[in-house]
Amino acid sequence: MTAFRILGGRPLNGEIGIKGAKNAVLPLLAAALLVSGEVLLRDCPRLNDIDHMLEILAAIGCQVRWEGQNIAIDAGNAAEHRMPEELSKRMRSSIFMLGPALARFGKARFSYPGGCEIGLRPIDLHLSSLRAMGAQIIEERGHIYCSGKLIGAKIHLDYPSVGATENIMMAAVGAQGDTVIYNAAREPEIEDLAAFLNACGAEIKGAGQSSIEIRGGTPLKACEYVPLRDRIVAGTLLVGAAMTGGEVFAKGARAKDMQAVLQKLSEMGCTIGMEEGGVRVRGPKALKAVRRVETNPHPSFPTDMQAQIMSALCVARGSSVVVENVFESRFGHAAELCRMGADIQIDGKIAVVRGVKRLYGAKVVSRDLRGGAALTLAGLRAVGETIVTEVELIDRGYERMEEMLRCLGAGIERIETEE
Repeated sequence: MTAFRILGGRPLNGEIGIKGAKNAVLPLLAAALLVSGEVLLRDCPRLNDIDHMLEILAAIGCQVRWEGQNIAIDAGNAAEHRMPEELSKRMRSSIFMLGPALARFGKARFSYPGGCEIGLRPIDLHLSSLRAMGAQIIEERGHIYCSGKLIGAKIHLDYPSVGATENIMMAAVGAQGDTVIYNAAREPEIEDLAAFLNACGAEIKGAGQSSIEIRGGTPLKACEYVPLRDRIVAGTLLVGAAMTGGEVFAKGARAKDMQAVLQKLSEMGCTIGMEEGGVRVRGPKALKAVRRVETNPHPSFPTDMQAQIMSALCVARGSSVVVENVFESRFGHAAELCRMGADIQIDGKIAVVRGVKRLYGAKVVSRDLRGGAALTLAGLRAVGETIVTEVELIDRGYERMEEMLRCLGAGIERIETEE
């Protein structure tokens, strides 16, 4: 079992470059199935989820390879509409292949996707939207069978799901006729997918707004593209600076993508620098509690930063309320933080966090990707030694997190443990 061993009490200081976002790169890899010729994605993170997506692409006939930090994909010989079951079950993002595969082959076979255990993440919006575009879909014994020629449609999402919006966009590019998505997700990753597809020759308007228009049937050509920088990795490191009383410059991070997080850090007493080329955060001597942090779709506070901000609130002066509206089981880190001396009470989707003077090193378990990152941050602030286990989950979203933190002055190393 792989773990992090952390010696707390060292502030994070320095500059670190932020690579492409996992949540941006994964849909771009799926979209490459629609492109004629080789796609080159630059400065991508080496993450397990990305490697798994590349394995899926290779299994259906694509040529894929790493060139340093760049990924090259050529889908010219792709011919297999059946997604490999074992790979699909490993990761939630395998569902991104549904729209492109259906548009490319006219049929697709999938297993229900996996991912972190943070609550139900139904794919009903994906399936109902594809049905509205003419797909025939059968769900049977854990498998999804899709077929049919896609036709542009007007689609109203009951919830602004990021994954469903991205899947519809990719399917609509390969459909006949125009598609309009109403109540679309507005996350920066949506804009990034549209920018990539447009760079390949698509016609997409309105990405980042509540309505998106897609012109279907335009052939896509090869391109080189630099994916969006990872706002969640940047946010995690900046919260680390806040917690430890340090100062970190996240090079490449865009302040406009992180306004909700930066606003809360400002309320907690941090100094925020929205500079050209990145974002800087300097932590105060003592963090202040905030009245309320409530997760919702962008541009509200992101659910992927809820655990990290809760970790910081554990050592803030006063009491704070955290409300998780996106996933119903995303407080798994709270019990582990309490083992380190935090004072957190959970009632359904609400957590009341009463700040304590100090956290203490302990052996804690990562329950999911972002929760594991939050425990790692807590270890940086804690007195003594902290062991964070199950770091394979953290590796799904952070490329060698211990190396990033060590570059900023943290006392952290990756170790192997028996249990």
